[in-house]
Amino acid sequence: MSKKITITSWNINSVRARIGIVEDFLKQEAPDILCLQETKVADDLFPRDKFEEWGYHHMAINGQKMHHGVATLSKIPFTDVEKFDWQANGEARHIGVTLPSGVRLENVYIPAGGDVADRELNPKFGQKLDFFARMTEWSKTLKSPTIVTGDFNVAPLPSDVWNHKQLLKVVSHTPIEVETMDILKAAGNWTDIGRKFIEDPERLFTWWSYRAKDRLASDRGRRLDHMWVTPELVDKVVSHHISEYCRDWEKPSDHIPITSEFNF
Repeated sequence: MSKKITITSWNINSVRARIGIVEDFLKQEAPDILCLQETKVADDLFPRDKFEEWGYHHMAINGQKMHHGVATLSKIPFTDVEKFDWQANGEARHIGVTLPSGVRLENVYIPAGGDVADRELNPKFGQKLDFFARMTEWSKTLKSPTIVTGDFNVAPLPSDVWNHKQLLKVVSHTPIEVETMDILKAAGNWTDIGRKFIEDPERLFTWWSYRAKDRLASDRGRRLDHMWVTPELVDKVVSHHISEYCRDWEKPSDHIPITSEFNF
């Protein structure tokens, strides 16, 4: 018997600082599973009690004091919790679980990569490319149907950014990042759910800088957040949407939630 479940991914930019808008979102959209990135909290200080109160009794947390961090909060039980160090430096950037359907759900926070798109001048950019390379090798070995979601920190298409030409030398939209992401995508024969349902060249953004005084007027967004599936799951995806209204809440994250519905 098939069952529909909804999965949301959201770079929350500090789960404790923004616990109020997390609550508002969960009351409004109530996904079955919430994948958070950039939680910025050590595991022992994660607000577990709040998620318990909201019905998310199953938690897989990989946190860090003040930086990075991922968490998967679920109303549905899961097993086989794994943490991969694709950064190869101990940073908390991945948590993976197996859902009752046997589907793997991988929650990832790929490094931003600093400001200069040159690994010789900027080691952070090299770390970002190496992170993608390790994910690419992992993708080649997958045996289970898999969903990978999170903040990938790359906006691959011209319609994923507010101005393609102006951003070609800006980290997150440079040709080498797009090429590296495409290699990862090919390695697992992944399907980009966002662009399956909201087709290119339609505008699709999930992040806006805090620097913009009037986000709506300038609309200088980028699509940095993604949800991909392996071939076995393409026909299981029912819908996909973004929650852009969350960006205009008081003290918002600079990212918005993305949500997909599956029929397992």
